[in-house]
Amino acid sequence: MARRIGGIPGQPGPQDPDGVIAGAGPVARPGERPTVRLRETDDEEQPRYAPEWLELREPADAAARALDLLDPLRIRLANLPGRSGGFAIHDLGCGTGSMGRWLAPRLDGPQHWILHDRDPYLLHFAAVASPRAAADGSRVTVETRRGDVARLTPDALVGASLVTASALLDVLTREEVETLAAACAGAGCPALLTLSVAGRVEFATPDPLDEELAAAFNDHQRRGGLLGPDSVSAACDAFGAHGATVKVHPSAWRLGPEHAALTAQWLRGWVGAAVEQRPELAERAQAYLERRLAACAAGELRVAVHHSDLLALARPKGGA
Repeated sequence: MARRIGGIPGQPGPQDPDGVIAGAGPVARPGERPTVRLRETDDEEQPRYAPEWLELREPADAAARALDLLDPLRIRLANLPGRSGGFAIHDLGCGTGSMGRWLAPRLDGPQHWILHDRDPYLLHFAAVASPRAAADGSRVTVETRRGDVARLTPDALVGASLVTASALLDVLTREEVETLAAACAGAGCPALLTLSVAGRVEFATPDPLDEELAAAFNDHQRRGGLLGPDSVSAACDAFGAHGATVKVHPSAWRLGPEHAALTAQWLRGWVGAAVEQRPELAERAQAYLERRLAACAAGELRVAVHHSDLLALARPKGGA
């Protein structure tokens, strides 16, 4: 029996029989990712996504995030009115909390992180593994809120100093991005939204099928009205419409031999999504995947998976 390419049919367990960690490949419903379940369903229980995938990608995420956006963010936070007691930071679709582990130690001052996710298992993981000290040694505390981040209202962010998210924008619809921008504008807080897919993949050794798979993958990302690789441009429009200053910076994964485990999982998921979108690619894609995985195992594969980071500096409430 032929093995499905990187697929995750139906509701997966933590590990797909084909060796793909849940979250690395095609998901059961449009609009779901391992970091957040966006929309209400009739299921009695929330699915658990594999923290193994989030753990596997965390070092690459940390290396990719745009450090150039931190200085303007620090300046804005320092000038927010009424923040002498510290910062309240909302992490949307927090997953296992990798954003907090990356950002909290890079900001000065006391911080209280409010972690939002639909999965209580991931929320628990994020809270337990959260950092306890800021860059200057100030205390970092956390709380968790289980809920649907696509249903944010300005009231949900009252008192927020900053909104963060990682790998979230591209699984939102245009309406949901506009709701997020309105919520941040209503709270007068900046937003740092990292690692949104940019729709481009570059292999050091090109293959004739690269572009065709990339196009199919991008179409897969847009299923169900999701923005996929169009999310950053849509977010720029949405935040700009509320008077925010928006800065965008590239944040590519640059994967080499030292990232072989992540690269293999990503490859299976990337090809699997492309084939799910265009089944007629299956035979050629299978041979392609085998070639690429063999190169990965031999330490010969290098690939840049492009993302974008966005910093939106909303007009603060109360001056400054």
